[in-house]
Amino acid sequence: MPKKEKAILVGLNTGRMDQNTDNSMEELDLLADTAGAVVVDRIIQNRESPDRAYYIGRGKAEELSAMVKIHDVDMVIFNEELSPSQIRNLDRYLEVKVIDRTALILDIFARRALSREGKLQVELAQLQYLLPRLIGLGNQLSRLGGGIGTRGPGETQLEVDRRVIRRKISDLKKEIASIRKQRLLHRQRRKRNRFNVISLVGYTNAGKSTLLNALTGSELYTEDKVFATLDPMVRRGSVDGGKEVLFTDTVGFIEKLPHQLITAFQATLEEIAAADVLVHVVDISHPDHLNQIKVVREHLAKIDPGYYLREFLVFNKIDQPLDYYDQSYLTREFPAASFVSARKGEGLGALKEKIAAFLNKQRFNIKIYLPYSEGKLYAELQEQGEIHSIQYRPDHIEIAAVVEPELAKKLTTYISMSRKES
Repeated sequence: MPKKEKAILVGLNTGRMDQNTDNSMEELDLLADTAGAVVVDRIIQNRESPDRAYYIGRGKAEELSAMVKIHDVDMVIFNEELSPSQIRNLDRYLEVKVIDRTALILDIFARRALSREGKLQVELAQLQYLLPRLIGLGNQLSRLGGGIGTRGPGETQLEVDRRVIRRKISDLKKEIASIRKQRLLHRQRRKRNRFNVISLVGYTNAGKSTLLNALTGSELYTEDKVFATLDPMVRRGSVDGGKEVLFTDTVGFIEKLPHQLITAFQATLEEIAAADVLVHVVDISHPDHLNQIKVVREHLAKIDPGYYLREFLVFNKIDQPLDYYDQSYLTREFPAASFVSARKGEGLGALKEKIAAFLNKQRFNIKIYLPYSEGKLYAELQEQGEIHSIQYRPDHIEIAAVVEPELAKKLTTYISMSRKES
């Protein structure tokens, strides 16, 4: 087993009202542990804005340099994304590896990616992060494979010129575009088979994979670490009344998620945009769970501005100690939410009932008067709708059916429509 690298964490407290530096640093500690580092100390600088040269200022950098020597650490991890010049200056001044939060998250993704799709997307994100930093990385350019923050991208040499990296980025984008087409075909096939898709979303380590296992009887890998699941998983399950659905587990979100990852993982994140229901899983035992809800919703809004029409909250881990939450308050604040323990199976029956009721509200009873000339629409209705009765009239077909909103829109010209009762 390789020797674990020792690290010092560095944060900046600007005094903003919306900034919780302590929680953010605790999360950085968890990220470092997931990457395989041993955190030996941390330092927080109080200043209104980052120093352009050393991020925390020259004086604090001197203090940090002394700590590096005392603890004999291998690297220093900063809680924000550093500019190329800041990395270069700090690398020279501290004489150890300097990485930022973005590089640390990319490193974790590089280790967690198992599928061809995941590896391609991570490599793209890493190269997009690297490209503007080729000059700023200084001594670190020769450290490929030299531990945290330097893993991946594959066999690519970090010393290659920008032209080669740009060409590689272009090639990766083409491969990922092909993956997006394949995912689109899969989604269309699900629609044809009339499968509703329930996407589990949430902050990393909220228990999405554990909940998916509990709802479907699967045995997906779970671990009490951030980003334990990276590649999207799809499993068949059922909700109240025995209706079969597909549950999908997606990559977890996190505060300050690198924009390179959001861009590179667009093919994966489109699964969220296409889902019929978004089950937003929240770790109720986490001290900052309300802020985590806010962070996840901000990410969801970037993927689909209308996400809130399909989202409902599920507070997970109710079997944990109650120090950090008041369930009566949360019930008042989020009256439609469910409270479950995925690990112990508590509350899952009520959750399935709510999912079924939500899906039922998304469907429409229609009575349609379809001309014989609309053969394509008739075929779609037979394939995707739930037909209750059909009568052939001299100049049209009269059909009573239940359909999804997307198909109802196509049939608007020919139907008398009412919302299906729950």
